[in-house]
Amino acid sequence: MIRLTADLPTLDFAKSDSDAPASISGIAVPWAPVTATVLGGQRVAFERGAFDVNQKAAKLIEGHDLTQLRGTVNALADMDEGLGFTATFAKTRASSDAVELIRSGAYDAVSVGAEVQESYYDKELKATVVTRASLVELSLVAVPAFSGAEIRDLVAQADEPEEEIPTETTPTTPSEEDETMSEPTSVEAAIATQPIYATAKREFKLPSVSEYISAFVRGGSDFAQLNENIRAAAPNVTTPDLPGVIPTPIIQNVVNTFVGSRPLVDATTLRPMPQGGSVFIRPVVSVHNSVGTATQNTTITASQFEINDVQITKTIQGGYVEISEAAIDWSQPEALGPLLDDMMRVYMDRTDLLACSELQTGVTNSNNFANASLADPAYWVEWMYTAAADILTGSNGNLPSVLAVSPNVWKLMGSLSDTADRPLFPQVGPMNAYGSLNVASTQGAFAFGLRVVVDRNLTSAGMTILDPRALESFELNKGLISVEQPSQLSRQIAVRGYWASKVVSPELAIKADFV
Repeated sequence: MIRLTADLPTLDFAKSDSDAPASISGIAVPWAPVTATVLGGQRVAFERGAFDVNQKAAKLIEGHDLTQLRGTVNALADMDEGLGFTATFAKTRASSDAVELIRSGAYDAVSVGAEVQESYYDKELKATVVTRASLVELSLVAVPAFSGAEIRDLVAQADEPEEEIPTETTPTTPSEEDETMSEPTSVEAAIATQPIYATAKREFKLPSVSEYISAFVRGGSDFAQLNENIRAAAPNVTTPDLPGVIPTPIIQNVVNTFVGSRPLVDATTLRPMPQGGSVFIRPVVSVHNSVGTATQNTTITASQFEINDVQITKTIQGGYVEISEAAIDWSQPEALGPLLDDMMRVYMDRTDLLACSELQTGVTNSNNFANASLADPAYWVEWMYTAAADILTGSNGNLPSVLAVSPNVWKLMGSLSDTADRPLFPQVGPMNAYGSLNVASTQGAFAFGLRVVVDRNLTSAGMTILDPRALESFELNKGLISVEQPSQLSRQIAVRGYWASKVVSPELAIKADFV
């Protein structure tokens, strides 16, 4: 079962004139390549045609809670942009509340609960692509996991017309005084039941918090009159006088600028972690066979073949936080979602840091780079080709394709210019450019024919040219776990995983020693 939560779209309402039950329609889930991250940290996408549009009707619920039934999903459609749906609400008080939340914009998205039957892993998307699934439920949510999973139309049950109250008219007999009037008079439909006097303005006592809330709960004329009194006193009232009735709004969503990416891990080799043992072996050929010229009736060249057992030690990476039950229940916007999201971001950054550390300590081959030549593009070109030639000869025919650099080295490269002060790596590269770097993005950057990987976890003045097979990382991401603490009315939530990184072929990489 996949549970998806998480991003805000738009909402468009249309009102029905019929007395039919309220219904909604929209996109339940967009098709691949749009992806989302589920609670366990797994990236998921749905291939077009993954759902049987003629399947048994799924349930319409709130927040992936099957005890919060609101209706049924009575129609599915295979559309170009995703799985279209129409769902009908049951005529219950809870359903009416949900419809009002949709009407107000509090609920404007949906999230699917699906039972996966067939799937595969897509390396380019770095996600599991579901090719066949059964829709179990569709949940009303404030923030969807898939951008574009949205409610687009609401057809609400028509409001009952207000009953007209007939008014009695009593015929009057005109008097002599009436007959003397030159124009007819009219009677107002509503007449004040009490006289209105022009009196001196009395001092208005501002309400306490409890008085304001009580009036709000009562509503109607009481609350309207209270607001009118506050407005009437406005010339004499300032905000410090109203600390109990001026709310402090919180704007969704929670802002989190921590980037939990793994540039170096994504650019090198990531393999699944073997299950057994705390140490495992990665076999690597260390001595190759020999072939030589031989004459007739003489012994051919003797050779030797050796495989080195590279030992790799597993590490346990994890962290936890304890959050009170009240903090989970009372927080608005809810705090649990941002907490889980942040834990996964920090876990990703931590494992990338371990990979960067292993690259910089595990690569032993190095070539000097003179600090005096940092501004000389010709010297950069010379160093790259020298290092590539050393890898070509030292690794029996392999060439590098990745240049891993720290942010300050990336800055130096982006600042390089030729003798005419033209950028060496322009954003829009002409035919004779050495590559393309962009100050606004580290994705899709190339220099000297190499893919540039900028990683903030590489130490200052770090630069390594390598074949991606030089560094291997192994991971078993166990995701998130939650444990209740009944005696403390709290919950402990942890993120954990097993991780190991190893430079298994140091001959495929050369680092720069800036001297």
